[in-house]
Amino acid sequence: MSTRDRLIPKVMDLRISYLTFILIGCAHCLLNNHNQNASNHFEYCVLGAGPAGLQMGHFLSKANRDYVILERNSGPGSFFNKYPRHRKLISINKMNTGRENPEFNLRHDWNSLLSDKPDLLFKRVSSEFYPSADGFPVYLSMFEKELGLRVRYGVDIGKIRARHSDTGRSYVLTDQNASDYTCRVLLVATGLWVPQTVDFAGSDLVEGYESISVNPADYKDEAVLILGKGNAAFETAQSLLGWAGRVHMLSNNPVRLAWQTHYVGDLRAVNNDVLDTYQLKSLDGLLEAKLEKLAIVEFQEQDWKRKGTKRKLYLTTQKLLESGKGNNSSGVSREMLLGFHSDNFAVRAPYDRVIRCIGFRFNFSIFDSCARPPNSDNAKGRLPQLTAWYEGVNTPDLFVLGTAAHSRDYRLSAGGFVHGFRYTARAVHRVLEQRYHGNTWHSTELLTTQLMSWALKRINEASGIYQMVGVLGDVILLRGARCEYVEEFPLQALPQFSSISGHKVSNHGVIVLVLQYGTKKIDFLGKNRSQNDWTKAWLSNFLHPVFYYYDKLPTEEEMKLRPKGWPLPRPTAIHHSIEDFLAEWDAPVSHIQPIRRFFEHCVQTDLRSFYADSCFQLSLTHRKPPLFCQHGYLKRQGVTHNNQPQQDFEDPVVMAKEQDTGPFGVDNAFPKYLGQAGASLSSGLKLHV
Repeated sequence: MSTRDRLIPKVMDLRISYLTFILIGCAHCLLNNHNQNASNHFEYCVLGAGPAGLQMGHFLSKANRDYVILERNSGPGSFFNKYPRHRKLISINKMNTGRENPEFNLRHDWNSLLSDKPDLLFKRVSSEFYPSADGFPVYLSMFEKELGLRVRYGVDIGKIRARHSDTGRSYVLTDQNASDYTCRVLLVATGLWVPQTVDFAGSDLVEGYESISVNPADYKDEAVLILGKGNAAFETAQSLLGWAGRVHMLSNNPVRLAWQTHYVGDLRAVNNDVLDTYQLKSLDGLLEAKLEKLAIVEFQEQDWKRKGTKRKLYLTTQKLLESGKGNNSSGVSREMLLGFHSDNFAVRAPYDRVIRCIGFRFNFSIFDSCARPPNSDNAKGRLPQLTAWYEGVNTPDLFVLGTAAHSRDYRLSAGGFVHGFRYTARAVHRVLEQRYHGNTWHSTELLTTQLMSWALKRINEASGIYQMVGVLGDVILLRGARCEYVEEFPLQALPQFSSISGHKVSNHGVIVLVLQYGTKKIDFLGKNRSQNDWTKAWLSNFLHPVFYYYDKLPTEEEMKLRPKGWPLPRPTAIHHSIEDFLAEWDAPVSHIQPIRRFFEHCVQTDLRSFYADSCFQLSLTHRKPPLFCQHGYLKRQGVTHNNQPQQDFEDPVVMAKEQDTGPFGVDNAFPKYLGQAGASLSSGLKLHV
């Protein structure tokens, strides 16, 4: 046999081995891809590991759901590594309230997230009243690690599309490595980080808030024009006061002060030093003009200090610029400046810098047409348009959390800030639990006799309805002798209450508790700014509880036609509790008694508490003794047979489950007993008193 003949089998063996190796490798790759695809499929995808994303992660983790949080950066809360640029937060960190009640203390803690760990609060990171922004990512990292949340960092989602199949709708998220993540429900918590811009002639000469120098010495003796009058603009202006020659601020609207509007997003006192220097005529000033109609032109002028030329920026109008040589900032003449035509024009003097500080907008670019929620009608379209339960309009199973969901309460409440959206995130989770898992909205079952105590507790302690003023409210489902107390429900979703919460509404109706401000515009530092007469509580201007009673749920049409400034439509009956300087609604005459009388009107029975001898007398003289006596004395909850006070009381939830089948909770057998005793048939409650 020749050498060639001997080599042929060996070559064939090598080829077979090589082919086998390739086939095994391909199979291994396919298996890995299959496993990777399987590992990237979740029930819930949370996009963004900021405060809203981590807050939702806690609720999903607590419910033992299949979820993942996807974050493009290397740590949580990356937005706060850069913003605010001058590093002071405007969210208060009030550590000392004189109370030990953790729920009450959250009313004045604007940075902590909700969890089951009572010590997992922002005060562990900072004790400053207005803390540094550097501490917030530290707190979020602590929150994530201590709760064991499932976060994948370094995943930059660049495309989101909706996919339809036989099993239903799902979302596919593609990252920078072309890896796909699929989920049944998408929760978008990306915040607002795309700088808002205004397109006008010369806008290329404007510096952005996101890129300006934060070293105030760089602005020494310069004239600076700031576009915008929000907190970012005033924060920037305040940092320059000791260095810049003059600071002017310009926007479409006059400055809005938070203490006047009661909106935390308006100018806070911590940033408003420029108002002093403006009103006291110390070179700084505020102006109003339409930014879209402005133009900025550049001239090179002699700089006598540096013995050369220096760029100067002049403010003019688009119309005047177009009447000249062109529609750009080059090749312009002095005749195109407003100062040339009016020697008293406010901004006739040139500026060394123009800085844009007009906020941020939602990143719509990552969504394809089927997965993209529309722009909101408010906030200049910067936010996505959402339903009352925070689901994207025309994008089912896509919910928006956090600052990006602020379109639901823009300029009305605190939903754009941590101390507000931590509660709206919890509301969204309760929507998810009912819709996808059949778990009804969290509620507390009570005897109607316990309603007053529970409502007063909520008014004086609850943080969710206190922060989300006029947006979240407590819904009380009346059921005769019993009631169900549903906490922090989105008020605008009240027409869909049963389908969203899973709770049925009986023919006894509902009471809705809302904390709200008055609608009248007044001088909030004026002499007669508050109302002290409890008989005129409806004239209250500051925060106060309002109870709405509906014999049936309002319709969507009624919700649309509600009076201006009202969070809900006109009810069957309404009660305003008088505003209080201490924000404590516990005064017996001014607060408690009027609320009780209103509740009695709604449930058509007496809600007072009685001693045993009074119950005995009422049982003999009234056909329907007060509920307190029915649930206590008449069920042998009074003095025991051995004449010793009964120490063990039944659990309220257990008592609430007793079957009371009469019209207002009276046992069917009870009238027979009254008849045998010769009791009176009159009512024990005089509602006209």
